[in-house]
Amino acid sequence: MSLGISSTLTEVLARSAGVDNTRPVQVRAIGGGSINATYHVTTSRDRQWFCKINDASRFPDLFILERQGLALLEATGAIRVPKVIACDNIDQDQVLVLEWISEGLRSDDFWRRFGEQLAALHRITGPAFGLDHHNYMGVLPQSNTPSPGWVDFFIHQRLEPQITLAMGKGLLGGRDLQQFQRLYKVLDTIFPDEPPALLHGDLWSGNFLCDEHGGPVLIDPAVYYGHRSVDLAMTTLFGGFERPFYEAYAHHYPFPPNHREQWDICNLYPLLIHLNLFGKSYLANILRTIQRF
Repeated sequence: MSLGISSTLTEVLARSAGVDNTRPVQVRAIGGGSINATYHVTTSRDRQWFCKINDASRFPDLFILERQGLALLEATGAIRVPKVIACDNIDQDQVLVLEWISEGLRSDDFWRRFGEQLAALHRITGPAFGLDHHNYMGVLPQSNTPSPGWVDFFIHQRLEPQITLAMGKGLLGGRDLQQFQRLYKVLDTIFPDEPPALLHGDLWSGNFLCDEHGGPVLIDPAVYYGHRSVDLAMTTLFGGFERPFYEAYAHHYPFPPNHREQWDICNLYPLLIHLNLFGKSYLANILRTIQRF
């Protein structure tokens, strides 16, 4: 397996990065990804990259859409993302090669820079909530059909597709659906009008890095224009970020008074995705939230 990958990546990098194709690259499998096979790729001259490989037919255009999301974030200049070296289909696989990010120390200054830069990203707006193309959230398709209002978009493009999927799997029932429908009636009071913000879209603690200069780097985006509380909410979902992050963000883009309510509602979307991917251990958190509102 590794010899085949080494040979394939040597050819890919010869085309995209000027690697000498007479000297195969070295490939080392690394952990941290539940979706893709991931590798650290090096040459004899110590050039290095990060590589992801996945089934091209099971998740069509997964890496093409990731490349587009990274390009959209990079074009803002608000926050660093890894540069895309190559995005290719090889036999039955799709391959994404990114620059290798050497990790630095996550100091208080790192967290402050991260909060400030995310606030700058969220100040970038679009004409509507959504995007001009669909993409993925993890391995689940994510619909981005534009809508002029956040509540309508959140209900029809975020919650309802996941609820329908969960009901089809027997993970949610009719009573649960009724509770969601009651929740929909109060969302306008929880989310006053805000302009669509450019989002990372999947901003949990596994989807950012600290680079060698102590700066934040966003990876694995699921971008669209949405309510900024989506990103902020996800930072709290699996442990939360450090306090200087939230203080810096709020200094540059103040939170609304009811931001905790907004965050709890926005986290229904990733919780529903986890319900559909991993089962009923996530159901209790979902039901507690919708019962509160």
